[in-house]
Amino acid sequence: MKVIGIGGAGGKLAAKMDAEHAILVNVSETELDKVSGGGEHIVAPVQSTAGQFRGSRKDPLIGHDAYNTIRRRMQDIISGAIVFSSTGGGTGNGITTGILEDIIARDDSLESSNGIPINEKTMFALVLPDYEQESNYVENSIDFMSNPVANAIDKGSTGNIMLFSNKLKFDDQIGEDAYNQMIVDSLNVFMAIPEKNTNLKLLELHIDHEDFTAYTSKPYFNHFCYFDYDQSKDFGAQLAANWNKLLLPPEEPIEAMFLLEVPSGMDHTMFYKILPYFEKKKVTPFYSVVENPSLQRPFITVSLLYSRKPLELIDEFNKVNQEVKDAKVNKSLDQHVVLQKLDVDMKNEAKRASKEKGLNAEEVLTALKRINKL
Repeated sequence: MKVIGIGGAGGKLAAKMDAEHAILVNVSETELDKVSGGGEHIVAPVQSTAGQFRGSRKDPLIGHDAYNTIRRRMQDIISGAIVFSSTGGGTGNGITTGILEDIIARDDSLESSNGIPINEKTMFALVLPDYEQESNYVENSIDFMSNPVANAIDKGSTGNIMLFSNKLKFDDQIGEDAYNQMIVDSLNVFMAIPEKNTNLKLLELHIDHEDFTAYTSKPYFNHFCYFDYDQSKDFGAQLAANWNKLLLPPEEPIEAMFLLEVPSGMDHTMFYKILPYFEKKKVTPFYSVVENPSLQRPFITVSLLYSRKPLELIDEFNKVNQEVKDAKVNKSLDQHVVLQKLDVDMKNEAKRASKEKGLNAEEVLTALKRINKL
């Protein structure tokens, strides 16, 4: 799968995902040179020369205008790719908006033939800002989710969209490079499902690359997680305790997939204890069970696809963002210091100061009266 990184944040993530071949896109050659790893660099020229050095300056319009200069090139490479981008900045937001608009247009043009083919659908890994980041980032994200993402979901034009959040990064004060590695490592666990089905001994069913591509081509939000599975405990409770903290929490699933890996010699029929959870959700999951001799305990990777509307997500984003703003205002008011008013007799104070300085008190009083200070 091709890996594409848009903007500063997206480029860094893509370069970690594929250190040799990731395609990095930015309006600034300077920003591209800061990224370690990756393959081809694509510069989207902006009209202002300064933009080649300063980037989009948190302005998605600059990124969107720059996209027009590389539109044909991007249309050629996004087919069947995964695109990394942040939603709050100018370059990632603006260029990814252009990509989504073109995907929708292409899907509409192919409507008579059932739209974009499954193997050409584009997946997106989007990084949302924390609510307490600068208001520009939050407002850009709200607009991005309300318009291009909402339109793409409504049209069914994209593949899976994964909504990563920076909340954990700020809450736990994790460095950017380490947090990016956490995102990539997490995504790699999910993306390894078909490879494990190929390389490990199959015990029940099979998820091959074609099955996996069909699943990831669906235009839904994808929440995936993974954990050591204990068959003596309720699966639903284990799942809820192990939601992926790097992603937004999921809604009720429409479709699901899981891979259960069991150690050598262990009874693999434990997967039957997992299926009732999905029966209650009225979802028939894609699944497989494989033997993994390197494990000491069963390990499960679960993916849930859900279709919560972007506008509902934005309503919540707006609500929490407003709560954060209100809390900051209240905190500021609580810390506001009210200075006690001092009653000062200016005439007597002027006489005292004049005496200390060796000045003529009457002349000082006359001068103060002239400038309306007495």
